[in-house]
Amino acid sequence: MTREEKAEIIDVLTEKFANHSHFYITDASGFTVEQVNNFRRLCFKSGVEYGVYKNTLIRKALEKQEGTDFSPLFNVLHGFSGVIFSKEAGNTPAKVIREFRKKLDGRPVLKGASIDSSLFIGDENLIMLSELKSKNELIGEVISLLQSPAKNVVSALLSGKNTVAGLVKALEERGTK
Repeated sequence: MTREEKAEIIDVLTEKFANHSHFYITDASGFTVEQVNNFRRLCFKSGVEYGVYKNTLIRKALEKQEGTDFSPLFNVLHGFSGVIFSKEAGNTPAKVIREFRKKLDGRPVLKGASIDSSLFIGDENLIMLSELKSKNELIGEVISLLQSPAKNVVSALLSGKNTVAGLVKALEERGTK
C-alpha cells in the first residue's frame, strides 16, 4: 500500500469518525472471507457500516479527531480490527455483534466503543451496551410519561359525567384503590 493510499484511507476514516457519534472496534481475527461478508451483510441490514482497517490507520484517524481524547482506545488496536459505524443508535452495533455471535461461537470480540464520546473498553461491556436505550426509545418513554397524567384527567372527566364534582369523586376513588 502506497503512502497516498494510506493517506486517503486515513482521510476517509477521519471523516467517518467525525460524522458518526457511535463506533465500535472489534477483533475479527479468525474470520473467513465468507464470515466477514456475512457480518457486513448483517450490519448493512441493521443500518450500520462495517469495515476492516489497519490499526495504525485507525489510530492516526482517531488522533485527528478534535474535542475527544481517544487515546484509551489505542491500547486495544492490535490484531485484526474492524470498525462498526452507526449514526443513529448507539446500541445497534452491540445488538448486531450479539446476534452474529449466536452463529459464530463468540466472535467478533468487542475491543472498544465510543458512544457520544464516552469510551467503553473491553468485551465485558457488550451486554450493557446492547441494552442501552436509543435516543428515540428514550424520547418515546418521556412522551408516554408526560401523557399519562393527562390521560388520567381525561378519563376521570369522562367517567365523572363532565362535572367538577364528578371529576373530584372519580379521582378520589382511583386514589383509594
